[in-house]
Amino acid sequence: MVRDSRTPIVIQRVKYHVFLRDILTLALTAFGGPQAHLAYFNKLLVDKRKYLTEDELMEINSLCQILPGPASTQTLTAIGFKIGGPNLAYLTLLVWILPAVTVMMIAAMIMASIQQKNWSTDFTRFIQPMAVGFVSYGAYTISLKTIRTKTGLAILIVAAATSYLFQTPFIFPLILLGAGLVTALKYKNQPKEEKQKVVVPWANFLLWINVLIFAAILGAATKSLPVKLFENFYRNGSLVFGGGQVLAPLLYTEFVEVQDGEDVNKASKLKAKIKQKYAPKPLHHPTSHNEFLSGYAVVQALPGPVFAFSAYIGALSMRDYGTGGEIIGALMSALGIFLPGTFLIFFVIRFWDSLKKYRAVRASLEGITAASSGLVLASAVILFQPLANTFLNFAFTIVTFGLLTFTKIPSPLIIVGGLVLGFLLK
Repeated sequence: MVRDSRTPIVIQRVKYHVFLRDILTLALTAFGGPQAHLAYFNKLLVDKRKYLTEDELMEINSLCQILPGPASTQTLTAIGFKIGGPNLAYLTLLVWILPAVTVMMIAAMIMASIQQKNWSTDFTRFIQPMAVGFVSYGAYTISLKTIRTKTGLAILIVAAATSYLFQTPFIFPLILLGAGLVTALKYKNQPKEEKQKVVVPWANFLLWINVLIFAAILGAATKSLPVKLFENFYRNGSLVFGGGQVLAPLLYTEFVEVQDGEDVNKASKLKAKIKQKYAPKPLHHPTSHNEFLSGYAVVQALPGPVFAFSAYIGALSMRDYGTGGEIIGALMSALGIFLPGTFLIFFVIRFWDSLKKYRAVRASLEGITAASSGLVLASAVILFQPLANTFLNFAFTIVTFGLLTFTKIPSPLIIVGGLVLGFLLK
């Protein structure tokens, strides 16, 4: 049983097949990336099913924001862990990522023929501004639920401004930790609870490190492309803070090779945003600039985790090995990108309940959740900036936000409408 932290209501034990069915529903309907996903999680898992309270959801999400990896995926797997332990958590991970990974793998398989036939992908051009509308809606709804004090509002503004000015993934954990420290000073406002000894089980942390080292050694020794793909994505998944919009430029550095005749100016602008000081040699069969951007547009149109983009890149990297190679490349890449965050959240969630018995830790959650809202707000602005300042882009962003805020039109229908208009206004 799970007890509501604000009321004496006891939430009933969850039936696993019902919970996994709800996760599948989210995997098929949660559009807009990790910032928008939280609103979907709150609506289904908290308001409708009452698997956990709103405060517990925000607490878990804030904890995941501090860790590297896909935050929305980690949030769901952590909820599965709390309800049914590691077995349900791994099933939750599988059900959540499988639809998007499958679609992106198929998209990669047909991308080469699309490029050869010079078919246009302009019908996806409205998905980017619509995605900004989804993120803006996520920022709006999360802020309404988490900002309850003047301190929280001030932290939201500072976090948004800081993450906008310093657009590097490593700033995210610093902002969250700094915000947590600010409100931790208000620990005396928290009620005293009986403290528990914090016992840290290191198994999952050691598993994360050992897999990283083993994959690097095995890839260097065997020169196997599937192993190198796994190692590459596992390494990126261990370092990325901030979601899919941060992952994209990292993958662009390692997997894209600009060919003669392509739009070098656009490629140069995209590479200029990458903060890394090095540019590793692309793996075996690099993707082109146009293939990369087309795939990124497709993943923006899909529900579920944006990190499923890894399956697309992995499949294209092994296109020379036929359909079987593409499938292996997609699966190894997806496995590599999702496992590090899963291992890390399993490591932290095991001693989190004991740790939060300390008043300073509980007080820090106010700052962390407020800062998380600020990061979402800034990400909406950052995502819109690369788009052309056209009337249609502004209109699609605003209309998407309005439809989500003031109507009950399902998100998939909104996305389909955008794709249809993309065809008609081509």
